[in-house]
Amino acid sequence: MLARGIGLLTAAVERGYALGAFTTYNLEVTQGIIAAAERLGKPVIVQAGAGAFSYAGRGPLAAMSLAMAASSRVAVGIHLDHSRNLEEIASCIELGYSSVMIDGSFLPIEANIAITRAAVDLAHGSGVWAEGELGAIGGDENVSVGANPESTMTDPAMVRTFVEETGVDALAVAVGNVHGISTPVEIDLARLSAIHRECTVPLVLHGASGLPDEVIRTVVGLGVAKINLNTELRRAFFEGLRDGLKGAEADSFDAVMRPARDAVEQIVESKLRLLWPDMHPAD
Repeated sequence: MLARGIGLLTAAVERGYALGAFTTYNLEVTQGIIAAAERLGKPVIVQAGAGAFSYAGRGPLAAMSLAMAASSRVAVGIHLDHSRNLEEIASCIELGYSSVMIDGSFLPIEANIAITRAAVDLAHGSGVWAEGELGAIGGDENVSVGANPESTMTDPAMVRTFVEETGVDALAVAVGNVHGISTPVEIDLARLSAIHRECTVPLVLHGASGLPDEVIRTVVGLGVAKINLNTELRRAFFEGLRDGLKGAEADSFDAVMRPARDAVEQIVESKLRLLWPDMHPAD
């Protein structure tokens, strides 16, 4: 079922787990994400942003994702990730997205607050929840390698003001995390803890691909209620696709694409088991 409202996020906070938010680019990736969630009986967020739209088209990708969410046996949120303009946010809200993210981190703080407040007003006017970003997360969410951890870290002293003045429902933070996979990545847990003490809304960690399991478990205990993953899914999909193309039946769409879809499903399942305290590897 399509999850409307902020219920998935508040439930995560109350029960001490984090929502897995997985980026999709096409039908097979979305199938893999939702299949894993259904297998475990857990809610999930399917998200997309400008990089996915440039490949698949905003409208077609939205229609496919929303239709699959509506027919799913578990709650599925459809999220706009890392949007930098209000027109795109308004369009995705009109298409039926259940949550949106405005990324004003590239702007001076006053401008970031202003554009985030405007995005929140658009979202809340349609029953959609909104995520903002304070601090700038390094790397490119659509590129797997070459991520640079250099970024503007989130200042804990600015968190309360930002949240109060924007009205965001969730806050993405920069604490050493990067988009893509970079070695090494050091999450500043002390900074995250300080942010958690100042923040009155759930936190979001972008760029979780490649982080050790113990780090992910730790950040969930420090107020992170949504964790974004993209790179590990893309890599799994491409590896599965290569395997399918090597098969004897490589002229069959099912034979070529199924291994890619199954590879995504396996990654998502492993991450969901990690994010939920009641799940174990052998379940």
